[in-house]
Amino acid sequence: MRNVFVYSTISSVILLIIFFCKAPLSSSETAMKKIIFLFLLLDFLNGWAESNSQKSNLRFPFDLPKGEGPWIRPSIGQIWPQPQLQQSTNNFMVLRPNDFQFQITGNTCDILEEAIHRYHDLIFFPKKGSGTAKRFLKLSKKYSSSWEQNEHFRGYLDTVALHVMQPCETYPSLDMDEHYEIKIDATDKPREGIILSQSVWGILRGLESFSQLIYASQNGIAFQINSTMVMDFPRFPHRGLLLDSSRHFLPLDVIKDNLDLMAQNKLNVFHWHITDDPSFPYESRKFPSLSQLGSFSQYSHVYSPSDVQDIIQYARMRGVRVIPEFDTPGHTQSWGPGSPGLLTRCYKKDGTADDFFGPINPVPAKNYKFLKEFFAETFEVFPDAYIHLGGDEVDFSCWASNPEINSFMKSRGWGQDFARLEQFYMQRLINVTQDVTKGDMRYLVWQEVIDNNVVLPTDTVIHVWKDGNKFHDELARVTKFGYRTVLSSPWYLNYINYGVDWDRYYLAEPLAFNGTESQKRLVIGGEACMWGEFIDAVSVTSTTWPRASAVAERLWSNANVNDARLAAPRLEEHRCRLLRRGFSVNPINGVSYCDVEW
Repeated sequence: MRNVFVYSTISSVILLIIFFCKAPLSSSETAMKKIIFLFLLLDFLNGWAESNSQKSNLRFPFDLPKGEGPWIRPSIGQIWPQPQLQQSTNNFMVLRPNDFQFQITGNTCDILEEAIHRYHDLIFFPKKGSGTAKRFLKLSKKYSSSWEQNEHFRGYLDTVALHVMQPCETYPSLDMDEHYEIKIDATDKPREGIILSQSVWGILRGLESFSQLIYASQNGIAFQINSTMVMDFPRFPHRGLLLDSSRHFLPLDVIKDNLDLMAQNKLNVFHWHITDDPSFPYESRKFPSLSQLGSFSQYSHVYSPSDVQDIIQYARMRGVRVIPEFDTPGHTQSWGPGSPGLLTRCYKKDGTADDFFGPINPVPAKNYKFLKEFFAETFEVFPDAYIHLGGDEVDFSCWASNPEINSFMKSRGWGQDFARLEQFYMQRLINVTQDVTKGDMRYLVWQEVIDNNVVLPTDTVIHVWKDGNKFHDELARVTKFGYRTVLSSPWYLNYINYGVDWDRYYLAEPLAFNGTESQKRLVIGGEACMWGEFIDAVSVTSTTWPRASAVAERLWSNANVNDARLAAPRLEEHRCRLLRRGFSVNPINGVSYCDVEW
């Protein structure tokens, strides 16, 4: 792009010189010359402005090197997200792939049993990076003196104990305990290793951190880990990623890859935006026509009940909650074909019926009967207590054109205040879903619901998404009402910039708003969002990661871990780590290389 600007600018300057070096012209030719001169000047200024705009996008949270090589050198054996407390020394131990094992010393369950096999493979035999293990098995006897004679060598770490103090919970939840401790060659347990937690969820987070502490020796043969003590816990309990499977269908393997990446970044909520206007890929047992008629293809672009359970169980094994979003009353065009009469018929200005339908019609009682049965089913399918009801971007124009709705509004004395009608709809939807679930269903809703003064259950979570980095006023307003809040405004990853952009996600501080301490305690976390208009199965993983890693550290680590310059080498290492584990993730800091490439 820079060369294009240079050539365009040179061309414009040459043409300007030619015009002023030619012989005198007639008055008409002079006038034409002035006009052409103005066009050339505008072209020059436009190119100059475009170049400056491009340069302003090329921003870096670090100083670019003056010589050859990568722009950022990765750290070695550092944890992402950064723990709350970590102490390490230069002393180290060596792990041997054929001898190392995890030993369960406390409570156990299927989640833990599966995790120890998964992490053994991630450490020693990742999909793209098993070369170190092969070299160790082949060359360790020949080169063992290179570490055994090192003054900092403390011995071989052949066993790490895993101790879960409490019985395992079946599913992760908002209240799950993710605290953990790691001790490697600690003063009270020399030459030993232990990962300790009250819960199985804490052990999962500890296993991920332990796997990241291990690094290859300088000769690339040995697996080393420094003598280390870690005490860690998340800053926020809700740390999520939204994926949109309506605008582009995401196959199960792609979703699972992202669940793996979430666990490896200590994110714990998969917000499954499963339906929207374009398609309805969720197969309902009670209402199969919704996906049969509303999906892109009922034969290939549908999540069957067994598919949904597969995702839920895959996430459960990684300590990730699955919260589905069935957005209503807007964003429901794909619901219409499979549920005649559900959507509002729009009318033209002359009073004749249009071929277009709007949001769900909030007037007929049968629509609430349908919604009651539909959400009763989804509450049985998805084990999490929370379901996202949406409630955003409701277009009132179709409601305003519909005679039935206008008559209803008049009978209520609401005039043209369609926010009141949305309030009526959301309140009735909550009433029927509370009734059918005996008060057990919990809700997330987009911020428009509270903006329109809907009275919500006190444990409802408000999802703030508007205003980009200017979200502070909305957070202050929502928390002042006493509602718990999740933030996404500064973390829309589908907005792509050329250059380094992770630092703007990293520096977005959720609690930097004008509010009391009690208000700030109501902010329970946030979510990175990857909307699917221009993202599909080919690009979703590489575009999301490791940019979402920046959000993960903001939501896990202490608030004072906020220096992008210090974070850059650790993020560079983490990106290479994810590549080695077999994930196609984009470069994050510009010019770089990894020992194992994709």
